[in-house]
Amino acid sequence: MRGVLPTALLAFITYVLFTGSATPYDLFTGAIVAVGVGLLMGKYVVQSDAKALNPVRWFWSIVYFIWYMLVAETKSHIDVIRRIITGNYNPGIVKVPVDVETSYAKTLIANSITNTPGTYVVNMDEKYLYVHWIDVATEDPEKAREEISADFERFAKRILE
Repeated sequence: MRGVLPTALLAFITYVLFTGSATPYDLFTGAIVAVGVGLLMGKYVVQSDAKALNPVRWFWSIVYFIWYMLVAETKSHIDVIRRIITGNYNPGIVKVPVDVETSYAKTLIANSITNTPGTYVVNMDEKYLYVHWIDVATEDPEKAREEISADFERFAKRILE
């Protein structure tokens, strides 16, 4: 029964947030759906119940979400808008090293890069992400890592490792 409780809890929170309703009917329906999701998917998405239910990891997840939405997205949108208006861009693919162990952490980093305007991951292997960057400032992998993925890595380590 590994993963049922954390998966159900996350599914319930997501359901309540997306429905925007806290009526008894919606809470009951959300609980039923969440338990079903937990039973069906828990063993596939959770490697350790203790890690998944750790409040420190949940705290860092919330901090990451807020930081990502308010800081990373805003800075990237402004940068892309400026590049569109000025026509000043130098697109290319750069090799970016990642220093995380779990596949979940790598996926979080890759998704964060892809969802940020101006960059997206086109391929990945064990130690590198290949990122299309709207304005290649450097082709040095370590410098590109600092520019593109270092902040995402710090959060991924706190949340998923």
